Amino acid sequence: SGIRILDRPGSTLGSQLASAGGIRVRLEGRELQVSAPGLFGTNLTQCWETRTVPEVLILCPNPDQLLPALTSCVDILERSHAAGELSTTALPLPAMVLSSNGIYYQRIRQVFVEKLEESTLLGRLPDLWPELMPEIVGRLTRGVTIQTGIREGSGADSVYHPGPPGITRLAGGNTNVRAGAVTLLRSRGMQIEDAGSTTPTRVEFDKALINLAANLLGLSASLDESGLFRPLTIGEILQEIGEEEVRRLGRAVIDVGIAVKAYGRDEDVERLMGAVIDNLRDHSRHVPSSVQWLSLKLARKEAVEGLSPTETWLLDPLIHYARSANLLESQQCFEAWRSKVSLQLSRARVIAG
Repeated sequence: SGIRILDRPGSTLGSQLASAGGIRVRLEGRELQVSAPGLFGTNLTQCWETRTVPEVLILCPNPDQLLPALTSCVDILERSHAAGELSTTALPLPAMVLSSNGIYYQRIRQVFVEKLEESTLLGRLPDLWPELMPEIVGRLTRGVTIQTGIREGSGADSVYHPGPPGITRLAGGNTNVRAGAVTLLRSRGMQIEDAGSTTPTRVEFDKALINLAANLLGLSASLDESGLFRPLTIGEILQEIGEEEVRRLGRAVIDVGIAVKAYGRDEDVERLMGAVIDNLRDHSRHVPSSVQWLSLKLARKEAVEGLSPTETWLLDPLIHYARSANLLESQQCFEAWRSKVSLQLSRARVIAG
């Protein structure tokens, strides 16, 4: 199939999974072991050494693990330059699709450029402006998807529970690079669309509206004041929380989005929120991933220490941007929800039958 799973820097999960016989997947009550010759690769640097750098690299660790992965990209550029092979026609980089949950694209791209310029300063790369830098940074794209699956456990013992397939929207980067990635990923069976001129930050904020409504409010609705937990569907969450609270939280997100130019000043806020409510209704029978995450943790009697990564990597950037833009009401809204759900999670104690 031409698909490989590569290790990020500092991880040996691929080799662990290969030694364990593959990836454990639970589907419709059955557990399967997924493996194939060549499925588990090594890492990006070793791919460069063996001239097997992939055409498209999908990066989906936690957001705080994205920068080490991009450091590998700088590393293979340095190696290519040392070998006298670096040019705009022979750029040894894949199209990089950042697919982790959260609002981070602009910051990640900025740090990537800083890493490249630091390498130039240290003499490991040539002057990348004006030709090479746009080509390199143009390989960085943002893939936003509604992830309906969940992982149980960690490491080679993880069990993956796939959900219904979801569409991925690919934004940012060079137009031709993005189009080529869409074509290749479609040929491998991925449901993906080119977001065209829509900015990556807008796509992130659009996703944040859905994620916070389903996951953050879903956790709150699924936990009562004493910590008793009932895994609710999106339809039940909407009924429990109420549309007006969904709209209030959504408006706070949109206000921040306008401030950082993800949305225009003349944005139709009611149309945006209407689309969010419609999306929630369309998936009314689905149990949100964060609610599933909590359900699995409680079933395994694992400690619940704060919000899940999904909420953390949305709320923390939103609070930061709201504070920077002096949007006090939005900041207080996000902080209130973060405190409330964190407190509820600290009391979570049992799954109600």
